[in-house]
Amino acid sequence: AGKPKKTGGKKWETDENVWTPEEKISKCKGMQGSHCQRNVRVECPPIGMESHRIEDDQILSSSMLRHGLGAQRGRLNMQAGSNENDYFDGAWCAEDDSSIQWIQVDTRRITKFTGVITQGRDSLLHEDFVTTFYIGFSNDSQNWLMYSNGYEEMLFYGNVDKDTPVMTEFPEPKVARYIRLYPLTWNGSLCMRLEVLGCPLSSIHNYYSLQNEVMTSVDNLDFRHHNYKDMRQLMKVVNEECPTITRIYNIGKSFRGLKIYAMEISDNPGEHELGEPEFRYTAGIHGNEVLGRELLLMLMQFICKEFKDGNPRIRNLVTETRIHLVPSLNPDGYEIASQMGSELGNWALGHWNEEGFDLFENFPDLNSILWAAEERKWVPHRVPNHHMPVPDHYLAEGAAVAVEVRAILAWMEKIPFVLGANFQGGEKLITYPFNMARPINENETPDHAIFRWLAISYASAHLTMTETFRGGCQDQDVTNGMGIVNGAKWKPQAGSLNDFSYLHSNCLELSIYPGCDKFPHESELPQEWENNKESLLTFMEQVHRGIKGTVTDQQGDPIANASISVMGIKHDVQTASGGDYWRILNPGEYRVTAKAEAYNPSVKTCSVFYDIGATQCNFILSRSNWKRIREIIAMNGNHPLGREKQTRPLSSGPQLLLPHASH
Repeated sequence: AGKPKKTGGKKWETDENVWTPEEKISKCKGMQGSHCQRNVRVECPPIGMESHRIEDDQILSSSMLRHGLGAQRGRLNMQAGSNENDYFDGAWCAEDDSSIQWIQVDTRRITKFTGVITQGRDSLLHEDFVTTFYIGFSNDSQNWLMYSNGYEEMLFYGNVDKDTPVMTEFPEPKVARYIRLYPLTWNGSLCMRLEVLGCPLSSIHNYYSLQNEVMTSVDNLDFRHHNYKDMRQLMKVVNEECPTITRIYNIGKSFRGLKIYAMEISDNPGEHELGEPEFRYTAGIHGNEVLGRELLLMLMQFICKEFKDGNPRIRNLVTETRIHLVPSLNPDGYEIASQMGSELGNWALGHWNEEGFDLFENFPDLNSILWAAEERKWVPHRVPNHHMPVPDHYLAEGAAVAVEVRAILAWMEKIPFVLGANFQGGEKLITYPFNMARPINENETPDHAIFRWLAISYASAHLTMTETFRGGCQDQDVTNGMGIVNGAKWKPQAGSLNDFSYLHSNCLELSIYPGCDKFPHESELPQEWENNKESLLTFMEQVHRGIKGTVTDQQGDPIANASISVMGIKHDVQTASGGDYWRILNPGEYRVTAKAEAYNPSVKTCSVFYDIGATQCNFILSRSNWKRIREIIAMNGNHPLGREKQTRPLSSGPQLLLPHASH
């Protein structure tokens, strides 16, 4: 199968579906002539079907079974909506089984085509996929030249199931503007999804062609995919280039024993500084959603370089914030997904961890506990509205909890995070809590307005997230053109990281879906960096919005675990071990209360302004005698003490007389 063979007395071809690139190079070294060297070439990247750089109107077909199965749905890894019979189905399907059916793509410029990737229909009900097809090319969409092997039209082999992508490389590249696939045989109904591999050879300078351009970034960053070893090496290089502001540590290990590395960026790495908020970005919680992983690796490089160059915005961010970047929460899943590469993994390969857990949904379900307590009117007197404890059964030995999630929980307990976001993939939007749907259909948190502000801060700074004409990646645009959506209204999930973080800690956590393609080709990375760069910085800066301060006693000693309550928002935060706190709030005037066990509460009015920079709002609490009063009541069998019932002194010292309960 690996030997070149002569066909038609003129041209050579090799079975490139069998040889790996390394095998091609090795085998060609022992061959004479240039025919083999022509086949060992630099592959062209995808033209952008999956990433949606190719617009819907650039994809046409001979017919469609219905609108929900039109040509615009024929993109690689396109996912069907919740109802497969609506406008958002999982492939292009032809109207009938006529042999003259086709789907074509207009690249809007002269392109060197080197191959295609085909896939069947995404469906729980159907097994539809194309098994063989022909390919044609055109420069005007009227006259078509079929791909030939020298003496007949060449037949290409497609898929053997509906989910696995199959790459077909052309023995010789073809130059044209349009490419068209003609299915010949198929399983089930005539349905397919595809990506096209091609290198642009010309640039047509008009508005429509510019939409298909791949941006070249001005930032000198390492725009490539990084496996586990490469990721560690890049983080090490950044640390060596900026040793005074960076620190590498790990938050735990994966099921297979791979360390989950974090990069800390701060002017005082390794320590929590009083009054300095803690921020986190995490990525790769699903191993095959890798764009976030690469964005965080780029962000590390960018902050290091800009800090050294004296960029005032970056210097201020680093000196005023303790930043934590974790590019791969699920390194095991990434290793599985990366084996097939950016184009040939399907929608699910590497999504879960090695044990089969979806890590994002493996956190304790505190929502159900809170909502049940609210129905009984136990909140906040018997059940708190914040810092809810992890249930004992969740942490018990043998509980179905991923080792990666246990590591994340321990990490969250150590650091008083204020704001965070996790990167996922396959869509282009921001989701905010609650992620779990409430039975009474009230999915908004007490901090709903704040979460929306935070989500909009990222989406509005993104270059394409709020472009309404693009619609959703897989389904309808659920964001109404804003690029943000409540998680429970979009895809309800129980036990999510976002909901747990909100109910168990001070940290407001959102999910960022930065692009349609979960595993974009390396050629797309400069464009994705430019799309997300401003958003990454703007969202981090929001950690400095609201109020901050310290809670101390009258001697100036810090009070840890004091509660900060804001009137009108039924969700409190707590002070850290040093007595400092941060409360993200929208601009406005707030009545704020600080309270702690054994202290009298203190109330202040604090104002938040539109400019970035939290308002200082400190509290000094005086000691209360209520702790001693409770001890005395307990000594008396929890019976209320009254003056008329006092029969003997409580001690040899002055008597403490308490009012009767009826007074």
